Amino acid sequence: MTSLTDPTAVVTALRAAGCVFAEDEAELILTTAGTPEELATMVARRAAGEPLEHVLGWAGFHGLRVRVAPGVFVPRRRTEFLVDQALAQAPGASVVVDLCCGSGAVGAALAAALGDVELHAADIDPAAVGCARHNIAPYGGHAHTGDLYDALPPALRGRIGILAANVPYVPTGEVGLLPAEARDHEPLVALDGGGDGLDVLRRVAAGAPGWLAPGGCVLVETSERQAATAVETFTRAGLTARLAMSEELYANVVIGVRDRPVSR
Repeated sequence: MTSLTDPTAVVTALRAAGCVFAEDEAELILTTAGTPEELATMVARRAAGEPLEHVLGWAGFHGLRVRVAPGVFVPRRRTEFLVDQALAQAPGASVVVDLCCGSGAVGAALAAALGDVELHAADIDPAAVGCARHNIAPYGGHAHTGDLYDALPPALRGRIGILAANVPYVPTGEVGLLPAEARDHEPLVALDGGGDGLDVLRRVAAGAPGWLAPGGCVLVETSERQAATAVETFTRAGLTARLAMSEELYANVVIGVRDRPVSR
């Protein structure tokens, strides 16, 4: 093979491995690698099927560069729509929680946009929490390890303005149909949503009213076919629920709001 210090050789190696966007990926790898040895290693990892973001060590998300370590869920571009919906619903939120946080990308993006907020991120996966701790540190964020609400400080009850929960929602029987980059390199707990894909969503919905501030909102991403059931689940939990969709990003976000008490 021609030396991989030659950009054309990097593109050729990636294209031969089946990378559809070989030119773009080559440019990112070339600008990230610090030495020829590191470049060769990165190209080999990518050619072997490792997600580009794991190879680079970062992912672009909502204008930020977010650290992503091997074995940690890679933030998807469509999830930027969830961030935008949260900001539109609660532009004055002062307490933000990123539940099922993965790398903490959602929490970091919300804090970057909102400014001075109290930010918490939580995940059951310690590797994800390690990434999130780094990514939310610039915003004074706190990272917690545990199962959903069990991970959160009790003092947050009734105070959360935005509760973003990027829950797993792939039905168990369909995990094997995911692209190899996801099923082979991302944690199963971040992908598998149970029999119908909504097990974790149901738990998030059930607990949300007790943690949200009056007027606070909870947002989850789901699939188009699951959306109606997800909205119904939020409504049954006592939230005012609606669905927001982006055809461009193929994103479906369910938004639930804890109603404010009626003044008398």
